[in-house]
Amino acid sequence: MVVDVDTVTSEGPADTEALGRAWGGEVDPGWVILLYGELGAGKTVLVRGLARGLGSPARVHSPTFNLLHVYRGGRLPLFHLDLYRLDGPEAVVNAGLEEYLVNEGVTVIEWPERLVGTAPWPAWAPLPRRLRRVHLEILGPNRRRIIYEDVGLGLLG
Repeated sequence: MVVDVDTVTSEGPADTEALGRAWGGEVDPGWVILLYGELGAGKTVLVRGLARGLGSPARVHSPTFNLLHVYRGGRLPLFHLDLYRLDGPEAVVNAGLEEYLVNEGVTVIEWPERLVGTAPWPAWAPLPRRLRRVHLEILGPNRRRIIYEDVGLGLLG
């Protein structure tokens, strides 16, 4: 059951970052945000805004080569995973990332299809308090359509 669906058009990175900042004020422990979109769609820009909205002073990077960055110093810790280089759920477990999926902070996952496939959430993983699925579509050089839906506790399993 989908709780809420919304669409935002971003006219540039500043708009995308501002949306992330706004989300930083509403997230709670145990939230998971799944970011879908091709390379250059603005996923890391959105995460940078989320970190700022949580009050983290950290410099946000794409974790593509590290798989995980943890940003602390804000209202909640932010766990930023990038699964682009992994082949599937087994590779996530083999990399030791399952403990970061649902935790005391907020988890953001880029390239979540490597984890969930076509399912809303893996059956073997603990359920997040809230799951936000975000699709970023490139409309032009700086313009993006951001569609997101929230699924609440207990509605995934």
